[in-house]
Amino acid sequence: QVQLVESGGGLVQPGGSLRLSCAASGFTLDAYDIGWFRQAPGKEREGVSCFSSSDGRKYYSDSVKGRFTMSRDNAKNTAYLQMNSLKPEDTAVYYCAIKSLPGCSRWFYEYDYWGQGTPVTVSS
Repeated sequence: QVQLVESGGGLVQPGGSLRLSCAASGFTLDAYDIGWFRQAPGKEREGVSCFSSSDGRKYYSDSVKGRFTMSRDNAKNTAYLQMNSLKPEDTAVYYCAIKSLPGCSRWFYEYDYWGQGTPVTVSS
């Protein structure tokens, strides 16, 4: 059974950092492209980053580039999103997801399996 479980969200002050985890089970994470998305209240789900399984490249949205870093620990079958210099506009529920078909994408509807999400609130 394919399962993704996010953790690591919480309340942080502006300028602070958080590291989100996405633990996979039922499949080998490094065989798939994995994406991080976020959804703020009243807004559409937004692509934040993607880790390509084919060439190891990482892609980031302009809004997080230079502040967020995606990584993967194959031994733990877990992906991470390190978030630094957090801003109030980063407040959202963060999700990890995988695509059955190869190729990183910024569009949430191209991803097939999702975690339950972990909330991040950036506020003083």
